Amino acid sequence: MLESLSLAAGLSWASGLRLYLTVFIAGMFQRMGIVHLPDTLAVLGSPWVIGVAGALAVVEFLADKIPAFDSLWDAVHTFIRIPAGAVLAAGSLGHADPAMLTIAALAGGTLAGASHFAKAGTRALINLSPEPVSNWAASTTEDVGTLAGITLALFVPLLFLVLLLAFLVLAGWALPRLARGVHGGVSRMAKHMLPGSDHRLNRLRSKHD
Repeated sequence: MLESLSLAAGLSWASGLRLYLTVFIAGMFQRMGIVHLPDTLAVLGSPWVIGVAGALAVVEFLADKIPAFDSLWDAVHTFIRIPAGAVLAAGSLGHADPAMLTIAALAGGTLAGASHFAKAGTRALINLSPEPVSNWAASTTEDVGTLAGITLALFVPLLFLVLLLAFLVLAGWALPRLARGVHGGVSRMAKHMLPGSDHRLNRLRSKHD
């Protein structure tokens, strides 16, 4: 049960960061006989699934290194990563009771959403800076973190679950601050791009008064 729980949490959490890389790694591990996934996830070991996931992982790897475009990519994948995390979490429990599968899907979607929004918020805040180095560093960290997270979830489940709990606590603290930071940064950029806007707004208010 601990292994199934760790697998479900690991795949859903990682899908919020790098969905295609997650599917590719899990499929390759299954194909190479390193792990034995539940029958409900055995399809991940299909050569077709591995090939498509690998190609999309390369595309995402490149897209994620382009400042600003990576935020557009994240926005589109809000509607892909979270449902995929729910499906992978439910599939990790195999042929379990329908109630358990439903709970797993809800929890998996929540985990995928937490990692996705933490990633998207951080990258949006970083993109407010014109230099690309921090963007590349964050993207590479996400690549490595996804691989490390899946590996721990599969082979050291207890450690992974402890680290996941720490991540959820950190995400709960950071997400509201990221949202405020992005909003404030966008507001400052808008004021900079429209010089004198505050002055004109004050003049209009004075005339109205």
